[in-house]
Amino acid sequence: MSLEVIGLVKQYGAQLAVNDVSFVAPSGKITGFLGPNGAGKSTTMKIATGYIRATRGDVKVNGISVSERPLEVKKSVGYLPENNPMYLDMYVKEYLAFIGKAYGMNKSVRTGRINELIELCGLEVEYHKKLSMLSKGYRQRVGLAKALMPDPSVLILDEPTTGLDPNQIIEIRKVIREVAHQKTVILSTHIMQEVEALCNQVVIIKKGSLVANDTLSNLQSKASNQMSLHVTFDAPVDASLFGTMRNLISMTPVSANEIIINSENESLRQEILIIVSQHSLPLASIKNRGGSLQEIFQSLTREESQL
Repeated sequence: MSLEVIGLVKQYGAQLAVNDVSFVAPSGKITGFLGPNGAGKSTTMKIATGYIRATRGDVKVNGISVSERPLEVKKSVGYLPENNPMYLDMYVKEYLAFIGKAYGMNKSVRTGRINELIELCGLEVEYHKKLSMLSKGYRQRVGLAKALMPDPSVLILDEPTTGLDPNQIIEIRKVIREVAHQKTVILSTHIMQEVEALCNQVVIIKKGSLVANDTLSNLQSKASNQMSLHVTFDAPVDASLFGTMRNLISMTPVSANEIIINSENESLRQEILIIVSQHSLPLASIKNRGGSLQEIFQSLTREESQL
């Protein structure tokens, strides 16, 4: 059970939404799929689930091509989109039964599966209510149950914890972890803490192109090898003065007189002081920030104009 993305390209006229993206999401693991807004994440997921066709390339689910056998792939993939659309006038059980019918399940199989999912997704207290009466957290649980209805081998989740309170996030994470033992899970999110809490592997794209595909532990090791300094000044400065330092990863102006500088250079602090001295800059402080997965993400997806 795995999902393989092979040389995926999606073009809308002159716009290249996905540009030759390839990666494998293995079974029994949670793969974080990250990128800034407009990077091509949702387009990639829609192709993987058979909602839209690729311009070139392919996605294979358990070895089955989505371009050649889309209906078969759809039966193997559960998808929870970010906006989680549903019929709010339906009751929870009624809605899940409707989804089961759409997948062609007979009544006995459908009923058994609904009962399993109500327990798995923590809907025991709410299943008798209309969807319109549920909180955002419980609607997300119903959306997760919907995605799991056909017992898919691959589960794709788009921002599953957006808008949830801390307790709801913990509960949804628990369900995702439990499900991941026997499935391939792809988690798209902007929240780095979500990735660190759940994911084994991380794929990052920027402007439709792959910029990272590694295990979480490897990325965290790279982050820990970074030097990250928060530099403040007593007056506005030209941040571009720091853009030519050795082994620079990123240089991000926070305000007119604050800069965050990330580098693999152990002498970063000394280099900053040299530049400060050369240009007589009004330095106020230099504080060590340490490395983080967030820093790696920002350095890989930053715009060149920041340097």
